[in-house]
Amino acid sequence: MTRSSIIGPSLASLCLSGCTGSQSALDAAGASASALKQLIVVIVVVCAVVWLLVMLVLAWSLLRPRDGRGVAGNDQKARKVVAGAVAATAFIIAGLTIISFYTTRKIGEASETALTVTVRGQQWWWQFIYPDDGSGREFKTANELHIPVGQAVKLRLESADVIHSFWVPSLAGKLDLIPGRINELTLHADRPGIYRGQCAEYCGLQHSHMAVLVIAEDEVSYRQWVQGQQRERLPPADPQVTAGETVFMSKPCAACHTIRGTSAAGVIGPDLTHVGSRQTIAAGLLPNTRGSLAAWIADPQTLKPGNNMPLVPLSGEELKQVSAYLESLK
Repeated sequence: MTRSSIIGPSLASLCLSGCTGSQSALDAAGASASALKQLIVVIVVVCAVVWLLVMLVLAWSLLRPRDGRGVAGNDQKARKVVAGAVAATAFIIAGLTIISFYTTRKIGEASETALTVTVRGQQWWWQFIYPDDGSGREFKTANELHIPVGQAVKLRLESADVIHSFWVPSLAGKLDLIPGRINELTLHADRPGIYRGQCAEYCGLQHSHMAVLVIAEDEVSYRQWVQGQQRERLPPADPQVTAGETVFMSKPCAACHTIRGTSAAGVIGPDLTHVGSRQTIAAGLLPNTRGSLAAWIADPQTLKPGNNMPLVPLSGEELKQVSAYLESLK
């Protein structure tokens, strides 16, 4: 195998690695993302054409035969070429600026929204507050945002600590969450799916471990999810789960977390009423399994250094019971 046969595919893979995947701006699934994708394509095509023309002119100037007209003739021709290049540059920049302006205005236009959700950035996780829909039951969840397909959802972005940035490339552009200020972003998913996002503004030690999943569902599935989230936790039936709840309530866990239907009413950490129904824990750091829950509870600072969850001393049996209890909260 020759060196060129290795380098060529490697460079192509590197250049195209951002074109697909769970967090690609080119995999547009919403109106805002589609408008941004079109803008990206236009800018890339225009820049590619400009680069190609520059390379062709450069090659022509290097390879063409000299006409022998002397320095004066060459200077006059050079001035015409430079003047044309400056005019073309001004025209292209003006055109791209106008296109960018109208694209930004289009994605910022107010639209009728079916739902408004408050998004609160924390270090380092996302809190979502769903309003009372007439049932008298507001609820909170963490790190997974469920939205109905085909409907505009307004996000009220706020921060509890530092500047964060909410970015789900397949659905919309990024927008900052600034302490003391509320920004608004509209999401619209054209098709069902799970869309991964990320905090896009450096916010501290675990910035890279602050992921978010937006789960777009059909109306029926979404309503079923909402009804499930509005319920309080079901009383445990399994003896190990019952023992786990007892341990949870007797430890500092209940002072930091809320589990509706119990005496746990802490507001420092995520609401855990239905933590067992989530796909990940620790803002996308680990899959939501009993083993991951046990590992996180046993030593959160090793897995995610700097987070606000302290090490709670538990025996091996207590750790099994608490992890079984949290897994049961669905």
